[in-house]
Amino acid sequence: MRFKSLGSGSSGNATLVQSSGSDICNVLIDCGFGLRQLLQRLEKSGVLPDQLDAIFITHEHGDHTGCVLALSNQYNIPVWMSAGTAAAIGYVNASGLLRTASDGDVIALNGLQLCPFTVPHDAREPLQLTCTDGAAKLGVLTDLGHATAHVLEKLQGCHALILECNHDTDLLAASVYPPFLKRRVGGHYGHLANSQAADIAGAVLHSRLKHVVAAHLSQQNNLPELAQNSLSQALSCSANDIIIASQNDGSPWLSA
Repeated sequence: MRFKSLGSGSSGNATLVQSSGSDICNVLIDCGFGLRQLLQRLEKSGVLPDQLDAIFITHEHGDHTGCVLALSNQYNIPVWMSAGTAAAIGYVNASGLLRTASDGDVIALNGLQLCPFTVPHDAREPLQLTCTDGAAKLGVLTDLGHATAHVLEKLQGCHALILECNHDTDLLAASVYPPFLKRRVGGHYGHLANSQAADIAGAVLHSRLKHVVAAHLSQQNNLPELAQNSLSQALSCSANDIIIASQNDGSPWLSA
């Protein structure tokens, strides 16, 4: 199994997950870009839209939903999301492509299994997820305010992790954001600080954890080197071992 961020940040998020073997399965987790831009990013990754087997939407915020309706309808791709997310975006299932997901489900696709779980975030029914091909396990954890015991339980045994490192606490406190926005971002239902992400990484560390990708970095309130330093200290590795998923370029293809 391999994966690639197509871009991550407040201006848009999307991640490709691809099974190995002769019968390849491609899943797009979030598609928070306009249709033209997303198609360009897919083409650059080597995956065509008609090769997508499914789309999974984590929650209703625009930097994650983007062009989901247009992409799904134009290329006849099933879309998985929670009932709360579908209601929040006003999803009209005229095409019959909507599939609802809940915490604890196992979504069996061709060569991949998706296992969604609830997270604390200021959305109607947000879900993050793990993906497995039976041999490797990828955890995708962005957009949450703090890690619950349930979240940490679901991430145990991951061989690769895409982990939100939204902000540095000091940079957020000193930023030009108004007080209400600082409270929202730094609150229990907002976004993870570097230190919180490091705590999560340390809590799920095991000998076969191969890749950690820092994602959803704030352009105003974080720096890649700050996220890398926090995670590397928790994982007892070099800062250069932490991969940054950038807004413009995402990440390279990585094997889980």
